[in-house]
Amino acid sequence: MSGELEVLQAVRLKGRADTAAVARCTGSDEADAQAALDKLLADALIKGGPAFRITPEGNERLRELTAAERAGVDQQALEAVYDDFHHANTALKEVVTSWQLRDSETPNDHTDAAYDAAVIRRLLDEVDGEFRPLLSRMIAIAPRLAPYGPRFDTAVAALEAGDTTYLARPILDSYHTLWFELHEELIGLLGRTRLDEAAAGRAL
Repeated sequence: MSGELEVLQAVRLKGRADTAAVARCTGSDEADAQAALDKLLADALIKGGPAFRITPEGNERLRELTAAERAGVDQQALEAVYDDFHHANTALKEVVTSWQLRDSETPNDHTDAAYDAAVIRRLLDEVDGEFRPLLSRMIAIAPRLAPYGPRFDTAVAALEAGDTTYLARPILDSYHTLWFELHEELIGLLGRTRLDEAAAGRAL
């Protein structure tokens, strides 16, 4: 069942989210996601359609729901896993930089298939290998994050199949997009802001 918190968060993170996107984000079927969206639309917490956006009232409601969720989360355990996530976050940033630039300064035109394959292999073998146990710990602390497991699985499967767009393309549920969204989730659960994290050198 797509809950109010899950759906509002999906719409906020996507900026503009259609029913299929909300279903993927919440791990529900499209009929369930549409029913939840219809209710939020009637309550003026979202607007638009078929791609929906959160309203100021929706953002306020989301802050209330997130605060209530945060109160039930083991903050000490979450702080511990977040500290470990910071190392993986640094490794992912390095991979994405390598994907975009060669030698830290030359734009990667993606004509060197061997180079691109090595970058993707590094993501899958090193970053994802370190990250998956962390994700399991996060889900144990905050079960609402469970849909990230299959979403990352889909991105990894696409990369393994040769679809390199699933590394960092923003309009897809690419590995980098999912990572950014999960990072946002963790920041919210810890009661922090993106500005706090940037100041601490932990921004994605």
